[in-house]
Amino acid sequence: MRKLVYYIGTSVDGYIAGPAGEVDFYPVGDEEQAAAYAASVNARYPETVPTAMRAHVGLAEAPNLRFDTVLMGHGTYRPALEHGLPSPYAHLRQYVVSSTLGSAGDPAVSVIGGDPLPVVQDLKRQDGKDIWLCGGGRLAGALLPEIDELIIKSYPVVAGSGIPLFDGEFDPTRFRVTGRESFPNDVMITWFEA
Repeated sequence: MRKLVYYIGTSVDGYIAGPAGEVDFYPVGDEEQAAAYAASVNARYPETVPTAMRAHVGLAEAPNLRFDTVLMGHGTYRPALEHGLPSPYAHLRQYVVSSTLGSAGDPAVSVIGGDPLPVVQDLKRQDGKDIWLCGGGRLAGALLPEIDELIIKSYPVVAGSGIPLFDGEFDPTRFRVTGRESFPNDVMITWFEA
């Protein structure tokens, strides 16, 4: 069965973005460190690079190694729309969970207007690669019972406030660490399984 994998970057204090959706405060190190980190992450998960950026980072022809489907909340999808990219991950099946969006700007993007749990449960039963939950925190909180794996990129910065990694009801849910890797730019990736 396919897994739902929450692959996301976060600050030390658990915010995936600032109060207005900012992500430019994440430190990536000097140019050499940033390039080495990006090369490592992109080689492992090339399909998580938006379609418009793939050629720029040498991934134009890269196959989908881990994921063939992406699931995101409206807040995660909105910046793509604002930049004129209604199909940000055209190389993946794309789903946006939103009660206000109505329809997407591209027929390749499916909008889930109601409860996402049954849709995710159905997707997990289908054949294919894993499903990438790329944000946001409210959607992650709603889908917590279905999340099989976490891949958390921890950046060495305290945000203070913003969009939390998980936003939902109090529901302690155990995961176990299956791997951890640190990079010269002080970013750490930790893999967890439910």
